[in-house]
This record gives sequence, structure tokens and C-alpha cells, in this order.
Amino acid sequence: MSFVRLLCLSLTLFFLAGCAGRGVPQPLAAGETAAGRAILAASAEAHGLAAWRQLRDISVAYEGEWSGVVGKLQPTLIDAAFRQGSEERLLLDGSPIVGQSHRGPGGQKQVLRTVDEVHVSYAGQPAENAEVRAAAALVADGYRLFLSGPFYFLSGNVHLERIDDAWVNGHHCDILLVVRRPGLGFATEDRFLLYIDRQQRWLRRVRFTLDGLVSTQGAVAEVDFFDHRRIAGVLWPTRYYERLKKPIPNLPVHDWRLIGLDVDRGMTAEELLAPGFSGRAAAAAQRLESEQ
Repeated sequence: MSFVRLLCLSLTLFFLAGCAGRGVPQPLAAGETAAGRAILAASAEAHGLAAWRQLRDISVAYEGEWSGVVGKLQPTLIDAAFRQGSEERLLLDGSPIVGQSHRGPGGQKQVLRTVDEVHVSYAGQPAENAEVRAAAALVADGYRLFLSGPFYFLSGNVHLERIDDAWVNGHHCDILLVVRRPGLGFATEDRFLLYIDRQQRWLRRVRFTLDGLVSTQGAVAEVDFFDHRRIAGVLWPTRYYERLKKPIPNLPVHDWRLIGLDVDRGMTAEELLAPGFSGRAAAAAQRLESEQ
């Protein structure tokens, strides 16, 4: 039996076993608790909420490495031939819009994600495959969450409460359980655990369900945030590490870095369309200087 087939068998066995304790629990009721809301509000303030609310657009650049095993298990979602690095744009004036220009040995992949739609193209040619579009929507929404941190959860929650505490990379954290409808990508609902540092109130980790793709329904992943820097009044993680929690606990997924960032170019959605960014969106994100 091949290594990949063994991994697929492991996936099936873990799903059947339920991987107790490694998922995201279902809440007992809907609504936000005062204690949970207070912790989230404190985190947003610590991340620079006042400055965030003044931003109109954000330009970022990423580079990273994928686990080869995950690319074989989820080739459409990972799309490793195209997603080795990216330039991404986030428009905040109104309903959020995400533009992504991915690059890799396979060439260029362009994604435009609005509230209701996703447009995907490879080398300027539209991709109509339903799974490809669903995967692109899931990725775009996920990266908006990772970049915006606690701000992402300030509105639109079906449920929010503090449920526990835990240590994350040496930081004692309160754990918030959040439910959102719709979820990431085309998911009807997703659940999230936010690990918020008790001392600094920084978001240190997010765990989340992945119900936006048929092939990932029932899976759970988590992302840790490192090497924070304050730019334009906002606290940004500059290193991200993703692992799978269910069905294969602690399987490495993605290790990536924020290498460029600038804000408020005055971009428009039309400048994010395929075959590539244009106008004020075209220039690469301003490279981050090394900290001394």
C-alpha cells in the first residue's frame, strides 16, 4: 500500500473515531455573552481598533512553504503549483473585497472575492470548476480572517462566549467560542476558537472548522500568530503557522510570512480584476524592513 493511500486510510479512521478534544465544540445556545464580548473588545483595542477603523485598503505580500503531504491530500485547496507566494489587496470601504494574485511554478492565479461571489483565473483564463471556485473562496476568506484578527469577529457572530483557558506558545490565553453564518467560503456555518492572551490581549491562535468544501467537511485546522509588528497604528502578525487538528492531529500544513504591507492607496475593485492588478493596486506591497 502506498504512503498516500495509508494517509487516506488514516483520515478515514480518524473521522470515524471523532478525534475527541481536537475539534471545535457546538455551543449550547445562540447569542453573545457579556464576558466573551468584553474579551473580544479588549483584544480589538489592543490590536489598534481606532486605527483599523480609519483604513480604507490594505496591500500585503506573503511568502511561505507548504507541507508536501497536505498538498497530496488536498490538491485543489492547496493548489501548490500556484500558491507559493502572493500579492493580496483588501478593500474595507463598504463590504470587504479581497483580491489575490498568487504565483508559483505553475504560473499566476488571480482571485477576486466579494461578499457574494468569487472569480478565479489562471494565466488570465477564467476557471469555472465549482470545486476550484469554492476552494478559492475559502482561502480568500481565511486570509482575510488571519490578517484582520479580532476585527473579523466584531460583527456577524451567531454565538460568542468564553469557554476555557489554555497556554499557547508560553502565553496564558482565554478561549472564545464563536459561531458565524455564513462561514468561510461557501460554508453555511463555521465555528472558531479564539485564543486571546490574558496579559496583552493579542490573538495568539485561531482554530476553525473547514466546512466550505465537500472534501474538507468535518476537518479542523488552527493557525498560530507570531512576530507581531505595529504598522499604521495596527498590530499585525508577520509569521503564521497552520496545522491540522482533525482528522490528523498536528499535521503541518503551511508556514508563511508577511513580507510586505502598506495601506490606503485608494484602490477600487476594478483594479483587482484578472489578468492582474492594475492602476493603484499594481505596485508590490511595500517590503517590511528587518527589525534590528
